[in-house]
Amino acid sequence: MSAQKKEIPYKIYLTEEEMPKAWYNLRADMKNKPAPLLNPATHEKMSVDDLSHVFCRELAEQELDDKTPYIPIPEEIQKFYKMYRPSPLVRAYCLEEKLGTPAHIYYKFEGNNTSGSHKLNSAIAQAYYAKKQGLKGVTTETGAGQWGTALSMACAYFGLDCKVYMVKVSYEQKPFRREVMRTYGASVTPSPSMETEIGKKINAEFPGTGGSLGCAISEAVEKATTTEGYRYVLGSVLAQVLLHQSIIGLETEAALKKYDIVPDVIIGCAGGGSNLGGLISPFMRDKIQGKLNCRIVAVEPDSCPSFTRGVYAYDYCDTGMVCPLAKMYTLGSGFMPSGTHAGGLRYHGMSSVLSQLYDDGLMEARSYKQTDVFAAAEEFARCEGILPAPESSHAIRAAIDEALKCKETGEAKNIVFGLTGTGYFDMYAYEKFNNGTMVDVPLTDEDIKKSLATLPKMD
Repeated sequence: MSAQKKEIPYKIYLTEEEMPKAWYNLRADMKNKPAPLLNPATHEKMSVDDLSHVFCRELAEQELDDKTPYIPIPEEIQKFYKMYRPSPLVRAYCLEEKLGTPAHIYYKFEGNNTSGSHKLNSAIAQAYYAKKQGLKGVTTETGAGQWGTALSMACAYFGLDCKVYMVKVSYEQKPFRREVMRTYGASVTPSPSMETEIGKKINAEFPGTGGSLGCAISEAVEKATTTEGYRYVLGSVLAQVLLHQSIIGLETEAALKKYDIVPDVIIGCAGGGSNLGGLISPFMRDKIQGKLNCRIVAVEPDSCPSFTRGVYAYDYCDTGMVCPLAKMYTLGSGFMPSGTHAGGLRYHGMSSVLSQLYDDGLMEARSYKQTDVFAAAEEFARCEGILPAPESSHAIRAAIDEALKCKETGEAKNIVFGLTGTGYFDMYAYEKFNNGTMVDVPLTDEDIKKSLATLPKMD
């Protein structure tokens, strides 16, 4: 082991005093700002008043703020963060040794809380603003269940009702995550359901469907806008969520600087963009400003490849076509992904912030088959002692591939990836992989063409 390796501990922690006191808003430093949200009926730019009918007002203000670089984290949220933050930046020494690579691999581990993922970082913020506004409760959707679990915890902390619409295929595949939500007081409904008008319509149009995040979003928005004292909250995609998740990147930046480590490659899984946007935020700022020369890689499932096979256009954020229009890389709001096990990555579009960065050529994207992803997950688990979530395992697959390239070239690059959460509620998926019954469902160009036909006609 080299002298450099001895100097860097397995886990790099920050002290409580070193924790970020403000979220970082990457949009303030973007040369090309994300395109504005538009009213789905009139195609006019959405205002804070417009968004406040759906979201808490302060969150609506954060959503539209693309000028303020730092937004102070309220003291009550800082206090809550200290229960599970700062999270460790871990040097993957055992994985490096197994791969025989000269690369240095680091992962930011966000699974050290009961929700098992990074989602709690934004859930507690959104619950805080709902409580501050005097609301009775909130509604939301969840894919794999990590966001729903996190929000149920946050709502329990502030004494709010929590109504979760869970994508049906995940509701059936991940019953224990569903029960964690119920333990924290949330009601959980498989989506599409028969309790909303949009749910009934989607069930009629797609009989027997396993649902999608777009479906669940539509139901949650309908429930919030038709129930007095409720607002809708979202766990990914939106700029406000990327803002709250910037704490991941800010902590990672501070930890790396403690040991003068400069990242060469930064990798994150990408579904709607919450963890990737949070992880890369300060590094993308430095890249935009010419202070850092690194590659930033988004990794998505090849069953839902919005970056790698989608189009950059205005689209509905939900299947029911009631949410604002966002300009993003999309497969079309009517896209129904196959029942892959990375439920948190089964969204038809991508964050407008990340979409703009990708379109500007500031980041890369790639996709993987789920069998290749689970092979990487098991290799990681056997080396590093953590069973990763299927979503996180997409980043692991890419990190391993990058490390193997370094093995071929002899380059000792610093590779950083986001380990967004644990997979202990995903054992059904691991069982399928271990039994050899997991299959890769091909996505044809015809499938994509059909779903893209639902894009709104813009002037």
